[in-house]
Amino acid sequence: MDGDDQIDIEAIVRHEPAGHKIELRLWLRVLSCANMISDEIRRRLRAEFDVTLPRFDLLAQLRREPEGLRLGELSKRMMVTNGNITGLVDRLVEEGLVRREPVPEDRRAAVVRMTPDGEAVFARMAAAHESWLGELFGDVEPKLLAELLKDLEVLKASVVRRRSAPD
Repeated sequence: MDGDDQIDIEAIVRHEPAGHKIELRLWLRVLSCANMISDEIRRRLRAEFDVTLPRFDLLAQLRREPEGLRLGELSKRMMVTNGNITGLVDRLVEEGLVRREPVPEDRRAAVVRMTPDGEAVFARMAAAHESWLGELFGDVEPKLLAELLKDLEVLKASVVRRRSAPD
């Protein structure tokens, strides 16, 4: 889907009166923004670093956990299957960006850690990522960004309280 398709996601409520179907309008606006930002970040990661967004996300998870993470924990945090994580880790191991280390108390388990090369590569990608977000949000005043963040925190808390229990 290109950017125009993302903007069009809101077309289903375009002719509704102002204030009508406000929850649906908000959902579509949030989804549209998230999709457009993700698509642009994905495109730039591929163009500048020849890396996919899932690989970037996996490295970001490991950057936050210097002691490493088990595959199952990575899978939960990234909300993908263990099989997907295994494939991503395999490719990153081949590239020398991460390493698998056995867990002494559980021979079936492994912890994944970033290598020094992975740290260096990720640092460059993270700096670019932060810069891209600043560029994409550049027309929005910092005060409004802070207000949006606070308002979305309230929305997220409502969703967390009211969602159904996971299967």
